[in-house]
Amino acid sequence: MERTLVLIKPDAVKRNIIGKIIDIYEENGLYIENLKMISPTRRILENHYDEHREKPFFEELIDSLSDKILVAMIIKGDEAISRVRKINGATDPVKAEEGTIRNLYAKSIRHNTVHGSSDLESAEREIRIWFED
Repeated sequence: MERTLVLIKPDAVKRNIIGKIIDIYEENGLYIENLKMISPTRRILENHYDEHREKPFFEELIDSLSDKILVAMIIKGDEAISRVRKINGATDPVKAEEGTIRNLYAKSIRHNTVHGSSDLESAEREIRIWFED
């Protein structure tokens, strides 16, 4: 079974739709291996978004998630990474397919409700960042 990281971002936590989002993953045959609510430190966020460090939106991205509650989950299942990405939909909710999480719940590209790892290497790295003790 493959594992991937999913973050339910603060915009979704504030709107009290955590359960609705988790239901979508479970209804699609995926399993929650681990889950926690966390207010991430700047260090966690900088490590997570390291590939964007030199981009102009990096600081805004880090600031938008710092000191806000989100849900971090390890989701597992056959082809979990690609399945989660399909379930999440396009980053831009306007372009997201009907029925995807971002189509249903995202407000904008910046407030796009969820994050899912892009590939196996990212999933392993991100799981270590969010779930190391």
